[in-house]
Amino acid sequence: MGDWAVIVQYGAGETYKTEFVGSGWGTKEQALEELRAAAHTYVPSRSLIEKRRRVYRLSDQESYLVVIRGKMTEWECTLRIAELVSDTADPEVAGRAQWTDGAGVVAEGPQDRVPPGY
Repeated sequence: MGDWAVIVQYGAGETYKTEFVGSGWGTKEQALEELRAAAHTYVPSRSLIEKRRRVYRLSDQESYLVVIRGKMTEWECTLRIAELVSDTADPEVAGRAQWTDGAGVVAEGPQDRVPPGY
């Protein structure tokens, strides 16, 4: 069982932002269902009076480009799903993401950890 999330990514001036729309779904199918709903209901954190929304499905079929035309501006974002690698049920994915030391030895303990000094 995994830990899946729906995320939104967008440009904000000269920076690029990622925000969680929702998380905690146990299966990819559940996350995809939430993604499809979010493509039509997601409201950006900036103030925007929506006049028109266009939703494009990207070729990987697990992400959408959402274009919202407001009264005076147009805003674009990408909605997609993401899985917390340390909770993946796929051993191949987990193996590729293993933390190794300089000698190539797999580190013990959780892979999503707080760096020393924090």
